[in-house]
Amino acid sequence: MASEIPDPQRDRELGMDRPITRRDFLDGVAVAAGAAGLLAGNASAATAFPQDRPGYDPPVLTGMRGSHEGSYTYAHALRDGKVFDHAAAPIDTQETYDLVVVGGGISGLAAAYFFRARTHPSAKILILDNHDDFGGHAKRNEFRPGGRLFLCNGGTLSIESPFDYSKEARGLLTELGIDPVTLEAKSEMITDRTALHGLQNAFFFDKETFGTERLVVGMPGGQRDTAAGPAWKDFLARTPLSEKAQADIARLQQAHIDYMPGLSDEEKKDKLSRISYKDFLLNYVKVDPTVIPFYQTRTHGLYGVGIDAVGALELWGYFPGFQGMNLKPGPFHRLSFTALGQHIPKKPYEYHFPDGNATIARLLVRSLIPGTMPGHTAEDSILENVDYSALDHGDSPVRIRLGSTCLRARHAGNPTEAKEVEIVCGREKQMYSVRAKSVILACWNMMIPYLCPDLPAKQREALHYGVKVPLVYTNVALRNWTAFKKLGMRGAQTPGMYHSNMNLEQPTDIAGYRPSLAPEEPILLRMLRTPCKPGLSARDQQRAGHVDLLMTPFSTFERNIRDQLARVLGGGGFDPARDIDAITVNRWPHGYAYEYNFLWDPEWPKGQSPCEIGRKRFGRISIANSDAAAAAYTDQAINQAYRAVHEQLELGA
Repeated sequence: MASEIPDPQRDRELGMDRPITRRDFLDGVAVAAGAAGLLAGNASAATAFPQDRPGYDPPVLTGMRGSHEGSYTYAHALRDGKVFDHAAAPIDTQETYDLVVVGGGISGLAAAYFFRARTHPSAKILILDNHDDFGGHAKRNEFRPGGRLFLCNGGTLSIESPFDYSKEARGLLTELGIDPVTLEAKSEMITDRTALHGLQNAFFFDKETFGTERLVVGMPGGQRDTAAGPAWKDFLARTPLSEKAQADIARLQQAHIDYMPGLSDEEKKDKLSRISYKDFLLNYVKVDPTVIPFYQTRTHGLYGVGIDAVGALELWGYFPGFQGMNLKPGPFHRLSFTALGQHIPKKPYEYHFPDGNATIARLLVRSLIPGTMPGHTAEDSILENVDYSALDHGDSPVRIRLGSTCLRARHAGNPTEAKEVEIVCGREKQMYSVRAKSVILACWNMMIPYLCPDLPAKQREALHYGVKVPLVYTNVALRNWTAFKKLGMRGAQTPGMYHSNMNLEQPTDIAGYRPSLAPEEPILLRMLRTPCKPGLSARDQQRAGHVDLLMTPFSTFERNIRDQLARVLGGGGFDPARDIDAITVNRWPHGYAYEYNFLWDPEWPKGQSPCEIGRKRFGRISIANSDAAAAAYTDQAINQAYRAVHEQLELGA
């Protein structure tokens, strides 16, 4: 890992002094700072934010994105009890809505869609979001290296789920014109899949973790590759690992050994669910301890923590070591939501747009506010820009107000009898209020007790239980990828470095979006970082990650990115000072919804898990988000939106 103390000479070598695309400003105004004036009355509440200015286009911003500076200022002040004590009274905008949705992610947008579809087209709906863009974690990144458009996801990537999509979630996508199976088939037909053909996976051994610096290209594919005996032997022989570690990895990957002889299938699964994969490797497979770093971060992308905090049974379906355990196929009760789905058959329903699930958010916005983007199909939306100035027009039944942090949601009277809810928001340097007949909180569960302190104590406690998984999706626009071609690699696992893996992005071809992939031409590189602190419980590791991300400036990310690419790709002639065009760090201190982890969490009776208690309706306030399902998947966010809307519709007027 690069030093945290800047070395001026090394910084010059890395290109820290070179100009790259850092579009952190829109129209000359920092988005986090916003307009200098205060809100003043009804008109200002809708027009003061920079989203109304010509040319406002958040996807083009690079630098620090995701939870960008300014997006969490009010929320942290609310958490610390510093909002209402000394602030001026909120400005009463006199705005009244049929529904106010707090949170403009996929769940919040879907809630607005379902509500309008099941009431009337002219239902007055206001969607509030604290970020400078809609979509929640489904954000869009745009790059133009060499003047050509490249798209990438800034958060959630794929239309996928461990289980079949529900009728409601599948129906919503169908109504938006999204058929994953058809889109994938079209992509298979038109995509030139030869550009990266022949490039292999690699593993980078850094000196801080493994004692020496070495890139080894030709790592056998897949987490559990038991058939490629010669490939594993050749790969391991080129690594700096000891002969003992090499032999242990080969045995783990290939041998058919029952490491728990004498136990029944039920007993094996129960025991595996109560030990980490790290414990399984050390105490049952009995690998040399130097093997652990080789596997430590491979669970980061799915779980946000390493193998020390993920149950061994969770990985039974796709990690090595279980091929001789004779475990019977099928579900087991002590599996997380994600792992359980690995053992239940489902219909194929997977696809990812060039910008990930940001396309779903964009299509929802186009349906809710037709003037925001032209077109009628999923395909024709890809190259279109959103007119952000149309999001919050007073003559539109549905309005989306960005840069607005909800600070309070309080019934006008007794929650069991009240007909309205007052919503107080912070925007720029002023607080304002609106009223609604129904409210759906599609924000993060952890904030809801602060917004609604009148909730029952048991529900507040349940909402605080889940600790969201911190993660970083970094996208780097490269001027070319000749270094990858020369090295014969398309990506690498880099477990000891700042980002735990890096891979070239092969763009999804759709409609007119079809970037060239010649090695001499630009390309995007994806990198993943999930800060955690091994040795603690999963939730405590994630809390440590929150602090890490919120205290780390963009300059630290940039320095580590440049250092990592220089070290991994240096043998191919890569020069970080010359070959990097732009960097976008999509920082999500509060990323994935918390899934229950049976190393740390109990088995709750049906209806008694924190997510089930936490999502209960409270008067005219319902809750919809992926936290409410304890599952970080788009279909679950949509399902919870559907449930929340129907809770409110059952109330009537």
